[in-house]
Amino acid sequence: MHNQNIKIKLKNLTKEPGVYKMLDKLGEVIYVGKAKNLKNRVSNYFSSSNHNTKTQLLQKNIDDFSIIITKTETQALLLENELIKQFKPKFNILLKDSKSYPYIFLSNDVHPRLGMFRGKKNKNYHYFGPYPSSHIARNALALLKKIFKVRQCTNSFYRARSRPCLEYQIGLCSAPCVGKIADNKYQQDVDMVSLFLNGKASKLLNQVSQKMKDASIDLDFEAAAKYRDQLIGLRTIQERHGSQFSSDMDVVSIVNDTDTHCIELVFVRGGKQVGSETFFPKNAKNDSCEEVLSAFLPLYYLGTKTPKEIVLSHKLEDKLLLEAGLSTKLIQSPRVDKKHYLEMATLNAKENLKQHLLLRFTKMRQLEGIQKTLALKTIPKVMECFDISHTMGEATTASCVVFEMGLPKVSSYRQFNIKDITPGDDYAAINQAVYRRYSRLLSSKKAMPDIVFIDGGLGQLNQAIMVMNSIGVDSVMLVGVAKGEGRKAGLETLITVEDEKVKKITLSPFDPALLLINHIRDESHRFAIKNHRKKRAKKRTTSSLELIKGVGINKRSALLNHFGGLQEVQNASVDELQKVVGINSKLAIKINQSFKK
Repeated sequence: MHNQNIKIKLKNLTKEPGVYKMLDKLGEVIYVGKAKNLKNRVSNYFSSSNHNTKTQLLQKNIDDFSIIITKTETQALLLENELIKQFKPKFNILLKDSKSYPYIFLSNDVHPRLGMFRGKKNKNYHYFGPYPSSHIARNALALLKKIFKVRQCTNSFYRARSRPCLEYQIGLCSAPCVGKIADNKYQQDVDMVSLFLNGKASKLLNQVSQKMKDASIDLDFEAAAKYRDQLIGLRTIQERHGSQFSSDMDVVSIVNDTDTHCIELVFVRGGKQVGSETFFPKNAKNDSCEEVLSAFLPLYYLGTKTPKEIVLSHKLEDKLLLEAGLSTKLIQSPRVDKKHYLEMATLNAKENLKQHLLLRFTKMRQLEGIQKTLALKTIPKVMECFDISHTMGEATTASCVVFEMGLPKVSSYRQFNIKDITPGDDYAAINQAVYRRYSRLLSSKKAMPDIVFIDGGLGQLNQAIMVMNSIGVDSVMLVGVAKGEGRKAGLETLITVEDEKVKKITLSPFDPALLLINHIRDESHRFAIKNHRKKRAKKRTTSSLELIKGVGINKRSALLNHFGGLQEVQNASVDELQKVVGINSKLAIKINQSFKK
């Protein structure tokens, strides 16, 4: 992303807590961090303050960033941990891994034990979490102890008991160690703990409520009182730790402004927010949020593994139809334990929509600037740019990048392997690339771009003009982008030719039009270099032996191992070549003759 666009995003960034992702030019996540104040923290990466070597290196690689707003710093801490595990960013190597966070576990003993744990996991235990802090995990254990009375003592203490301990006396343990509870009854309590920690609180509440009713009907008032206490305790812990025990679900919120909709998806797995995704649906200018959301759900979920629950920000008329088609439950009025996720999704949707509209406004100003600079009748909707890349004439490639309404359309990018030209002849390369691109568009009757930028001076531009004239295309504005003095960005000169008159245009380094043109040119340059390096590497790692029919990787290795190098193979006689395993007389003659051409 261009520096100007980053400045706009930073200026309007929220001050809420959350997580930020730094992206490189390929859109890959290279760093994940958390912040109490996103605006202050993220802005720090783009300041000229004194930074350590690692941060300076990170700064050089940042091309864009994205954020996820959370309600608290604690949630930001957990989400940061999840995203680091998910993306494994190369600049996060010094961050603590998931072993830093505590888990609650159930052991696999005859009478399973409930406890808190950090570090390497025992594969035979069942783990639940992670929790933001040991304090929260211990608090949850204390509440679970009161409700289910599952033991939390160490195995050595458990094995040494000959009579119940104090925990039993005060009603915090059922004392399975000395047989105060039947094994099957104790296992029922363990199963209920597991059910609750797995995020199935609603199912468990229904079970306990039914057991309380059954005990009352059977006049077993002691058991009924026990289940009543469990029910009260479960509701208490659900209110305090609802976010820790939520089931797997997706949360979908939609907001709109200025005829633009933004859909925010928040992914919750095992009670943890593990990521999010943002969409700006097209062709929805005159549709309501409900209509857009109703159309979005099947487009996104059909043919994929759908979560058990999807929480929605709006009520839909076709809810039952969508539930049947997607095989999931749509929740339109979430309770407290799910509502806070919806609030977070809505908060993020509003922030992303704000940034999107600001960027669109900036792009519109830039497009209007290009229209005015080049004296066009309308703003240019589609612009393309060509660049040539090679190393001393080797592995010449051309790139063509496409921008629609000022934004890159990567799916339309094209690369051309340039053939049959004098090595290093950029004019011939431009001629070939432009011809191949637009003769194909003509033959397939596809729309032409409004502007084509050529990275280079008048010579390269004239080649493009010759090609367009030869194929009969006169509706496209051709513009050369010549590098400025010292190849410094912002000093470029725009070159146009009209009625055989050359016109040179120089703009201010911070002119909105030039900033966008430079961004398009830089993207073309990046794409060309990327493909050139790929082609060059492939050429340099392919042996000339493999170009001979009948010589594959194995025979090439046998020849090189036998003679010690390619030059020795080239100088070898037919008789010498036949001494190599797998090389017969016919193939030896073919190899010998191929090097004499």
